[in-house]
This record gives sequence, structure tokens and C-alpha cells, in this order.
Amino acid sequence: MEKLQTDAFYFLLGALGYPALEILWRGDTHPTMALAGGICAVALYRINRTLAPGSLFLRLLASGAAITLTELAFGVIFNLGLGLNVWDYSSLPLHLFGQICLPYSLLWCLLALPFCLFCARPTKRRSAP
Repeated sequence: MEKLQTDAFYFLLGALGYPALEILWRGDTHPTMALAGGICAVALYRINRTLAPGSLFLRLLASGAAITLTELAFGVIFNLGLGLNVWDYSSLPLHLFGQICLPYSLLWCLLALPFCLFCARPTKRRSAP
């Protein structure tokens, strides 16, 4: 039950935070970005708990890759498949189908830094009664 509560907390954090970042960055968002944000936050939490003893650089790369892959999946489904045109990176360098691009993938790695530091904190263990 504790794992479900933790996942729900991070999902909600991402579902609120990801669209908020988009609104700050480009002035608008789409409801699908709340779902993408929730998925990304849970993935980042799990990555950073699993790799916590490892290097911060590795955790940042893995986090950036998770966000980029989520963005690719959502782009293929919602932009290309359903024609919603939520975003288009076609004008940016090193893009794939206009759905992901290297500049934003690198930005995701940097934006993951506070999340990586927060998620890698040691947890308090409950003592047995």
C-alpha cells in the first residue's frame, strides 16, 4: 500500500508540475500533458531511488531519457496519430518526427536536477514494534 501511495503522490506532483512548467515556458498547455507529467514523475522517482548510490550525472541522463521517451510516445499518439498538434519541434535541430529533439532532451536533463536531488534523499525506516 505504501508503494501505491508514493506513486500516487509523485503522479499528482508531475500531473500538476509538468503543465505548470509548460504554461510558464510557452504560455499554454494541453490536458494530455498532465498525464505525461504524472508518468514522468513516477518514472523519475523510481529511476532516482534505484540509482541513488550512483552518480548524479547518470541519474540526470536516465531522467532526461525517460522524459524524452514519454514525450515521444505522447507525440506519436496524440500529435501524429490523433492529429492534436500539441507541439511540433520540426523547426528545431536534431528532431525526430518533430516530436522530440536534442535541445529539449538536454533541457529535460537539467530540469530533472531538483527532482533527482529530492528523490534520492534517504527515507526514514520505521522500526519494528
